[in-house]
Amino acid sequence: MVQIPKPPAPASLAPRSVPTSADVARLAGVSRATVSYVLNNTSAVRISEPTRRRVHDAARELGYVPHAAARSLRAGHSRTVLMPAPSFPAGPLYSRFLSELQGALGRLDYTVVQYGTVGPHDDEAARAWAELRPVAVLVPGSGLGPRGVEVLKRSGARAVVTLGPEAVEGAYALLMDHETVGHTAARHLYDRGRRAIGVVVPAEDGLEVFSAPRLAGARRAVRDTDATVTELPLAYEERDAARLAARWRSLGLDALFAYNDEYAMLLMRAMQDEGLGIPGDAAVIGADDLMLGRLLRPRLSTVHLELPSGRDLAALVDRAVHDPGAAPERHEVLGAAVVHRESS
Repeated sequence: MVQIPKPPAPASLAPRSVPTSADVARLAGVSRATVSYVLNNTSAVRISEPTRRRVHDAARELGYVPHAAARSLRAGHSRTVLMPAPSFPAGPLYSRFLSELQGALGRLDYTVVQYGTVGPHDDEAARAWAELRPVAVLVPGSGLGPRGVEVLKRSGARAVVTLGPEAVEGAYALLMDHETVGHTAARHLYDRGRRAIGVVVPAEDGLEVFSAPRLAGARRAVRDTDATVTELPLAYEERDAARLAARWRSLGLDALFAYNDEYAMLLMRAMQDEGLGIPGDAAVIGADDLMLGRLLRPRLSTVHLELPSGRDLAALVDRAVHDPGAAPERHEVLGAAVVHRESS
């Protein structure tokens, strides 16, 4: 008979006591007030750098973190900035901008919380956001209306900031004029001698907030000229790109504004596979100025987009939080300039 050894008794599952600021103070050899000043980044009290290091070291050793609710009570408001996740596919440029913004807000001692897109939308979504009692809300894209802004403010939000093509009553607005992007791209192609310009309009849901104004801008760029603009719906799939490339010659087009660099790279590969020359059969320009576009052959012309710095936007949020009675500001924040390379 094989005897099964008795397993060792499990370690005690009794919860460990939660470290407090008093524990940190004892370990660091300072007062609890000093611990509070250091860990809450209070600038009104001068504390030496060695003391700050001792407090931070003690807090790390004990695993102590400040209690968010207690900090909110002392400040009279929360330090949570809510960022609903965008309802559209966020490309590398926009993702980099959001990451920079989160870092800048963190350095100002705000806690950034991202909220998923599943569930209610527009003003109904504002009610769900309000339940978290954020001190500020940054809303990408469009959809939020004046009623949603009012719901958020009544719940304690001191700043509501929208990032999109239109301002919303009661909210700070960072206006992104994507019509300028399309106008800049089409004008570049026209100036290069192209007169039959195709403009990609992505089939993916959520991107119409960007693609519609870019198409309108391209049409405005050639208005009252001998050039034409043709809308080209396209899904971000190799098969769809191959189908468009296969009928390119029959379309009678000589240039392409591909919505952005990612769609441009997708189509350039398909067009080259079809035996089309770039820029001979089609001058191509994208947008976003991604590094991958510089690695293509031919190198991709693009529209460089100038987004606001995360530091500047974080400063705007901080200013609004500290002066909630101020009139909401509106800023044009999207610059566009052509980077001419070999593809056009």
